[in-house]
Amino acid sequence: MNWKILEERSYTPYSREPKACIVQGSSGAYYPGVRIENVSFPLTIPAIQAACCVCLADGDIPKSVIMKHDSYLEQLDFWTKEFDLEIKIQSGIDDILFSDPFVYIEPSEVKPELIGLLSDAITIHSNFPVSTLLLTAGGYISGVNIEVSDWTNGLCAERLTIAKAICYGIGDFKSMYLHTLKGEFSSPCGACRQVIHEHLPDNEINFFHADGTLSVHYTSDLLPLSFSSTSLTK
Repeated sequence: MNWKILEERSYTPYSREPKACIVQGSSGAYYPGVRIENVSFPLTIPAIQAACCVCLADGDIPKSVIMKHDSYLEQLDFWTKEFDLEIKIQSGIDDILFSDPFVYIEPSEVKPELIGLLSDAITIHSNFPVSTLLLTAGGYISGVNIEVSDWTNGLCAERLTIAKAICYGIGDFKSMYLHTLKGEFSSPCGACRQVIHEHLPDNEINFFHADGTLSVHYTSDLLPLSFSSTSLTK
């Protein structure tokens, strides 16, 4: 691994300005972070936000952030203060290894896996845990919603799961599954629908509801007349 390879995982078709960092958790594990843009610019996920939220979703606590000497990271001040992160400047990251991000389960195990994941959610504001699984060509990627002291700097489960896959260099998304134990109908928020549309534009999105039922939808159902622009180059 080197900075060029990690930066190339960034999804920056609009600015063409890739960003990357690595967060090390208290467990000693490393978590990659890259910038993930959206056609709706305010929904862009900075590299350090992605890495810290994935770290937290994995049950770890961010302890340090590794970055290039000439790198500028959006939200760096917030995350360093939130977790008292040590900032490490490294020109080489050849010795850093990332863990396997996949969850190895059979399709019949999706629902119990989603139920089990709910306990990993950090919901200090909403008390509304959500879990997701993203099916890719290589397997399932898991995620939960993460809330921190500033509500706006957390990530919903759907966006976190997509961000996690991109940060680990995983593509070819097939479908998404989500679950919550609260509410009458499990459904992504508007921001998540926009991000889902960016990366799974015509895919199957499966909702496991609190009453145990399943409903199957497509991205076009979730976000009709979605925002896109031919004036923005991808």
